[in-house]
Amino acid sequence: MISERMKKMLVDSDSSLVKPAEEVAVIGLTNRLNHAMLILTSDKYAIVPVLDEQSKMYGLISLPTIMQSIINIEDVEFEKLAEIEAREVMDTDYPYVYEDFELEEVLRMLVNHAFITVVDENNYFKGIITRSEILKGTNRIAHDFEKLYEVREKEMIEQ
Repeated sequence: MISERMKKMLVDSDSSLVKPAEEVAVIGLTNRLNHAMLILTSDKYAIVPVLDEQSKMYGLISLPTIMQSIINIEDVEFEKLAEIEAREVMDTDYPYVYEDFELEEVLRMLVNHAFITVVDENNYFKGIITRSEILKGTNRIAHDFEKLYEVREKEMIEQ
């Protein structure tokens, strides 16, 4: 279990750990792959959420996923980019937490994922928690811990 003091240092009190949905690049379910590629490459994202018109979360899409869908054994079929919808190729097995998440759960998930999606109980997209936000907190701890706390080694007790 993560102590309250450590949580306070890890999660800056001036900002939320969750990047709000309105600040996150997303793709619509029915957007074609050419649009998805534009979003991914122009904003330099590796992967983005796929939502319906009401902002309900359905999956994630990435450049490798897009490329796999237009490559065959002999050629790259670029014309398919304008034909295939995001919902046809998105990854529906994605990491998520609910709005009342536990920090410890998020930390475990971020070991294997660049970000975790945050949804409400009806699966509406609320935002993301990024690995970089956690690393900012880790950096803060590394630099400020001894400024706030007296640190000394425990004495070894002989048995």
